[in-house]
Amino acid sequence: MTAPLTLNPDRLFPAEPQTRAVARRLYDQVKDLPIVSPHGHVPPVWIADDVPFSDPTSLLLSPDHYVNRIMHGQGVDLADLGVPPGRDGFTAEQARNAWRIFCEHWHLYRGTPMKFWMESELVDIFGVDVRPSAETADQIYDAISAKLATDAFRPRALMDTFSITFIATTDDPLDDLSHHAKIRDDASFTREVRPTFRPDKYLEPGREGWGDLMDALAAATGEDTGTFAGWVAAMENRRAFFKENGAVSTDHAHTDMYMAPLDDAEAVYARARRGEASPEENLALRRAFMFEQCRMASEDGLVLTYHAAVHRNHHQPTFERFGADVGGDIPMAYNVVEALEPVLNAFGTHPNFRIVLFGMDETVYSREIGPLAGFYPSVYVGVPWWFIDAPDAIRRWRKAVTEYGTFYKSSGFIDDTRAFLSIPARHDMSRRLDAVHLAELVVEHRLEIDEAEEVVHTLVADQAREVFKIDG
Repeated sequence: MTAPLTLNPDRLFPAEPQTRAVARRLYDQVKDLPIVSPHGHVPPVWIADDVPFSDPTSLLLSPDHYVNRIMHGQGVDLADLGVPPGRDGFTAEQARNAWRIFCEHWHLYRGTPMKFWMESELVDIFGVDVRPSAETADQIYDAISAKLATDAFRPRALMDTFSITFIATTDDPLDDLSHHAKIRDDASFTREVRPTFRPDKYLEPGREGWGDLMDALAAATGEDTGTFAGWVAAMENRRAFFKENGAVSTDHAHTDMYMAPLDDAEAVYARARRGEASPEENLALRRAFMFEQCRMASEDGLVLTYHAAVHRNHHQPTFERFGADVGGDIPMAYNVVEALEPVLNAFGTHPNFRIVLFGMDETVYSREIGPLAGFYPSVYVGVPWWFIDAPDAIRRWRKAVTEYGTFYKSSGFIDDTRAFLSIPARHDMSRRLDAVHLAELVVEHRLEIDEAEEVVHTLVADQAREVFKIDG
């Protein structure tokens, strides 16, 4: 017998009746508010050209490393799941077979956030009413495919359906932002799509091909990237271009948060350009580059987001076969207080500087990031990211950071995804869990109901806009 697939309206709410009733009341006030997504990885070409989605696998599986890594951990070959996304030669029959593999492994997602948002996508977006399994895989695939063939399921229509009013993409510093210009110049499209400046590979002199990137940066800006001063001028040039084209933030992801000036930066930079710098010098130079990014942020006002402490591409054979961002990145321990001391001494109280800190170590939020945000006007606490963007971790995070940094020093919800159709489900999870946290405070008489109603509205409607300066 085929098992039905339904969504309980009280999912993620507490079992205790009094608290559940308050959570329902708070959630009902914000569940239908528009989505503001200030950081993510949806390709802008999808929206610029209103690109139709070809099949369920390329839309829901291949780009979602959260989903794929679970199956890979049980021995499934990523190639059989269409990884990397958009791989040449991946046939229609292979796409269908990848979906079958996913449905056969549906039990693996029990208790995970992936189950929450995949079920939300299947039921709320596609009207699927049977649980994924080996027996129902083709039925579900065909139902989704039929929907994707209609205009209502193209990216622009879905942005309307999802009520996404603002979404930021993640873009290379040398991108000409032509897709963003096309969107901006189309008067028929009223949703905001903004670029985000992501310069990581230009800040890592130890990586292969860094010298070629410096040559390309010089060609794009007319600056002499043979010197540290020229590199700074070139970065300022590209940041200004992004800001002129609507960017509100820059995004950075390195293995640590250390950022500090370098006394002999010109000499070290010269050695790095010649490929003669030591690993220690390359690391010090990268940290000096990041310090300069913070200095630039204090001048141009772009909000700096920092996603730290990930061992990227942990399994070298997988990286060589499939490339980056396919699930092989693993959390690391990291330091925040000491790492940020030089930057915060220089810019922590600067009225134009703002930094949003993300990590995957729950203890760092309560021990370091929350207290830093509580003191420094420039520091904000990023919502749980990646491995801890799960219901229980999100609730622990909210409890931990609010006591130190207050509701008003958190970032607003960040979906941080390239899986476009999971965006509403992720935001819904956040809204439900914030409602639960606030309901507990009300029931414990630590907050009045009118205060909770005001806070939940702020967290959903206003906080991200305020933190990311979206309205200027």
